[in-house]
Amino acid sequence: MNNFNFYNPTKIIFGKGTVGEIGKEIRMRNVKKVLLLYGKESIFKNGVYDNVIKSLKENGVEYAELGGVKPNPVLSKILEAVEVARKENVGAILGVGGGSVIDSAKVIAAGCIYEGDIWQAFEGKVTLDESLPVFSVLTLSATASEMNAFAVVTKEDEKKKWPFSAGDSSYPAVSIIDPAVQTTLPVEQTVNGAVDAIAHVLELYFDGSDNTDLQDELAEGMIRNIMTHVKVLIEDPENYNSRAELAWTATLALNGLNGTGRSGGDWATHTLEHSLSAYYDIAHGAGLSIVMPAWMKYVYSEKPERFAKFASRIFGISNGSQEKTAVEGIEKLKSFFAEIGAPISLKEVDIPENMIPELAANAALRSPFGSLKKIDNEAAGEIFKLAYS
Repeated sequence: MNNFNFYNPTKIIFGKGTVGEIGKEIRMRNVKKVLLLYGKESIFKNGVYDNVIKSLKENGVEYAELGGVKPNPVLSKILEAVEVARKENVGAILGVGGGSVIDSAKVIAAGCIYEGDIWQAFEGKVTLDESLPVFSVLTLSATASEMNAFAVVTKEDEKKKWPFSAGDSSYPAVSIIDPAVQTTLPVEQTVNGAVDAIAHVLELYFDGSDNTDLQDELAEGMIRNIMTHVKVLIEDPENYNSRAELAWTATLALNGLNGTGRSGGDWATHTLEHSLSAYYDIAHGAGLSIVMPAWMKYVYSEKPERFAKFASRIFGISNGSQEKTAVEGIEKLKSFFAEIGAPISLKEVDIPENMIPELAANAALRSPFGSLKKIDNEAAGEIFKLAYS
């Protein structure tokens, strides 16, 4: 196990009927006015918008609002929101929605402080460590953005979907997770969220670290839990207990706990997927269900014992040799994704095979990437080929 520092300052308020507590939490931190940021129609249909507005008003918190954040958030909307936040002189950003909204809130919060081009932070040309406070009300469990310091945004004109953090200042101060508001989600969104959470666990599980028995037990338990409860929710979307299990597991998947003692995660799968959604605007979870098994096939020989352990612990496979067990485990994961309705090939989502070189080149803009096996342009192309059909 590697040395580590673990720090997470986000306060989580979890459970039924908790959305109305957001106003009190904001007022307690002496914030007078917030920018209320959200996506499109869903928070109006499920009553979350009305509950948030009521809570803000009851607690004397003023607000300006801006909607229209896309599922794959874009830089142009960030810049628009920064202008609104500065004009309205807000003291915090309140993201109400899924990971895309909360990611956007983090970048906006830093952009309100930083006077320069915020994209320079994505490019690594500047390091930011100051933001307005961020608050969140989660409506779709997937990314764990509600309890981490990271965001991902696309610069549309350059098709760069890249990560961002302003350090500890990017952690939300308070996040509210009411699983009950997610009962109206379309099945596809629930499935995509489950895939995203599994991918987060696996990015850490397969980063090449050794002697992480406790973390492995935690990771394997989270994967099994997600697999169990997403199946329940496909058949019974209003099952609160399964909503709660999936919601909290998705948060734990990337709130830092699962990464302790490891080497920081591999993140090659996410880098590859970001190219897919930068070009084709597909759901992040859908892209991950395509790319993750292909990446696993490409790299498993680097550490076959780790992939065999995954196959044994998750699917109960034991085929004698580590290699055979590893390969069967990868196929089982791919079959599970297909079983729950997630896409498993580029062809399935109408991404043409002749686009593979361009997608690989886009992913390789920051190559080499990955920790278990370094991925460059050529390797990215090979993984996309494995993902094609």
